[in-house]
Amino acid sequence: MRDAYHEELDSIGEGLVEMARLVGSAIGRATTAILDADLKLAESVIAADDKVDDLQHELEARAIALLARQQPVATDLRIVVTSLRMSADLERSGDLAQHVAKLARLRFPERAVPQDLHATILEMGQLAQRLMAKAAEVVITKDVDLALQLEQDDDAMDLLHRTLFQHLLDDRWEHGIETAVDVTLLGRYYERFADHAVSVAKRVVYLVTGEYADEIQQDIQPVTGVEGA
Repeated sequence: MRDAYHEELDSIGEGLVEMARLVGSAIGRATTAILDADLKLAESVIAADDKVDDLQHELEARAIALLARQQPVATDLRIVVTSLRMSADLERSGDLAQHVAKLARLRFPERAVPQDLHATILEMGQLAQRLMAKAAEVVITKDVDLALQLEQDDDAMDLLHRTLFQHLLDDRWEHGIETAVDVTLLGRYYERFADHAVSVAKRVVYLVTGEYADEIQQDIQPVTGVEGA
């Protein structure tokens, strides 16, 4: 019985990794769809979000069943409760990728992103995908140092987000109000996606240590970029 219990805990972790990989792929494909006005790709991202939702519901059911049957304590309880919270973060990440794809669909056959912002949105999409890949790695390895590093990596997304607003506030902006609203929304979607990746990593810190990431003081050297997945 005990072996089956730990196998079920392991399967919940595997489900979280699968969710992270799915939403990471989704944000990458949604970025391509928004930049290339690719309706078929946008529709595939929108439809694929159902699988993320289904996985979350399945993980929630497993976690609640474990709580009811096993009444876990200490580390095991942290695993179950933290897994529930991580699944919620990942589900919201999937929704954000879907929002990007829906905007691509809404503006089709036009492109929602002006050419002069193409590179910035592309970089935001690639960074979001890499951050989620690193979050998945943290879930697998339970590496606290790597988890804490994600918040520093997220600074790059915040910088890109500010860059978008600098363009929007520039007197030379010539793309109209509708496009300004689209770009504002896109910036928010990517910024929130990155925040959820960081949140997943922080929850792993709590799972491993029993302490909140913000309370842990560790000497982590600043990083200049995010490693590729």
